[in-house]
Amino acid sequence: MLKVTERLAEQGDAKAFLTLPYEERKKFRLRTALDNGQEIGLQLSRQGVLRDGDCLRAEDGTVIQIRAGDEAISTVACKDPLTMAKACYHLGNRHVPLQINKGRLRYQQDHVLDDMVTQLGLTVKHETAPFEPESGAYHEHAGHHHHD
Repeated sequence: MLKVTERLAEQGDAKAFLTLPYEERKKFRLRTALDNGQEIGLQLSRQGVLRDGDCLRAEDGTVIQIRAGDEAISTVACKDPLTMAKACYHLGNRHVPLQINKGRLRYQQDHVLDDMVTQLGLTVKHETAPFEPESGAYHEHAGHHHHD
């Protein structure tokens, strides 16, 4: 089994790929397999979620690029910014990871959340797609805040 312990600061020349859904990209210790079937063991330091495009280096020097895998998600599209803000507020208030784009938001499928969003007057569409939620204000930029 190939041991992977290093995150690269920059994207490297990947020789292998690892496709994982969001829940597995949050783990720092994981036994899994590369897209080519080779078994690997992740033993990473706690530096946040692995993002689509991030690169890792295995002990043998192999550079591995992360790919966000398809998963069951709910997509809500809305042209009204106020209604969209309300949906983001209520979902965020429940600590739901959200992928927010202009006029659209996504979250991992959950019928209770789908019902709540529908009650706000929005339409939910179920899809299978990569999920890349917001990292959060305090996760990726810790130590970089300013007070005016």
